[in-house]
Amino acid sequence: MSARCSVRRISGSSRGACTGADDDALIDRVTVSDAHRAIEAVWRIESARIIAGLTRIVRDVGLAEELAQDALVAALEQWPESGVPDNPGAWLMVIAKRRGIDRLRRNERLTRKHEQIGHELETQQDTAGEDVEAALDDEVGDDLLRLVFISCHPVLSTEARVALTLRLLGGLTTEEIARAFLVSEPTVAQRIVRAKRILANKQIPFEVPPEAERAHRLSSVLEVIYLVFNEGYAATAGDDWMRPALCQEALRLGRILAELAPMEPEVHGLIALMEIQASRSAARTGPSGEPIGLLDQNRGRWDQLLIRRGFAALLRAQQLGCVPGPYVVQAAIAACHAQAQAAEETDWAQITALYEALAQLVPSPVVQLNRAVAVAMAFGPAMGLELVDALTHEAALKDYHLLPSVRGDLLARLGRHDEAREEFEHAASLTRNARERTVLLERAAACPNGPAPPQTR
Repeated sequence: MSARCSVRRISGSSRGACTGADDDALIDRVTVSDAHRAIEAVWRIESARIIAGLTRIVRDVGLAEELAQDALVAALEQWPESGVPDNPGAWLMVIAKRRGIDRLRRNERLTRKHEQIGHELETQQDTAGEDVEAALDDEVGDDLLRLVFISCHPVLSTEARVALTLRLLGGLTTEEIARAFLVSEPTVAQRIVRAKRILANKQIPFEVPPEAERAHRLSSVLEVIYLVFNEGYAATAGDDWMRPALCQEALRLGRILAELAPMEPEVHGLIALMEIQASRSAARTGPSGEPIGLLDQNRGRWDQLLIRRGFAALLRAQQLGCVPGPYVVQAAIAACHAQAQAAEETDWAQITALYEALAQLVPSPVVQLNRAVAVAMAFGPAMGLELVDALTHEAALKDYHLLPSVRGDLLARLGRHDEAREEFEHAASLTRNARERTVLLERAAACPNGPAPPQTR
């Protein structure tokens, strides 16, 4: 059966129940609205594999996205009237290939390579729906994995990798990406255009990287996914403490990657880390959206299903790899928190040891700051403060609001309230998140009343 022949008519209600012109107009509006919602849902599901399949053929991720967008426009024009095809992904792929043929034919400066591509597309243009789907499924896993690696290529800046990944693999619009990261739409658009131009100019091959460079490239992919997750988990700026949609998108991308690269321990480690951290989402904010620190959260609100999934992913990672990588170690830290039924049952000595192992893998002032917090919880605030004070001259932490925030907490626990208040006020001046700023100023104001409980992200 052809993908373009079998369709399902979209309608908001029975047309037989309406008789007037106004009613007909209302039905038409409902029909178009329903069709557009269906198209949006299909695009989110199918766009990544369509772009991946087209990129394999045309060898240009920018052109592949344009062809896929052309097919989307065709769907917006046709589906409200004809209905949604039984196989919408195959329908979009067929249309995209035909648009590719038309575009190549209009180009008077076709190279021999383009002619070969056009011939390949033309020979497939009349493929039936099931045949197209089968052709896609034959290589869909490889195509998606290639698209993941090209979207997160280290030749691109971090910001460009994030934007391109969310655009190509997440199906997000420029407006959605801009809103998520609180930057302007033109900025996001420029990053995406520049990223595609760089990939084209440098002739980055559409392939899973060779074994020799795969580990480095994979770390770039994991970094991008975790950056997206972290921005959703604790927003760097704006009025909201969390952006759950970004966490969900990162989890979705991570789960896809785990299916595509099932033998990579760090992939499963990242999945475990995100699943366990996401399990706390419902408990991380109060009734007014204010942040609630880890030790003050109602653990009865933690999502046990996500915790179980995280533990399963962590076990898989540990079974695959002899030497745990950074994401596996961070997942093990998250698991220590998840295993504690109450905050006071947390095994801080084990967490301290895990942070020491992480510091060996990823020498970073931020890791050392987190280790200092664990030391303070395990062995007392004085020992923790000594470690934090050693970090105060680190250039990388100069504008990092969590350094004075942690230092203020430890000073408050030691009864040094005036110093603590100054640190909390300093931290409040550095953060760009309105919710976090409010909490820090409240802690500063509370200092004269005695030691305050620690706040851990």
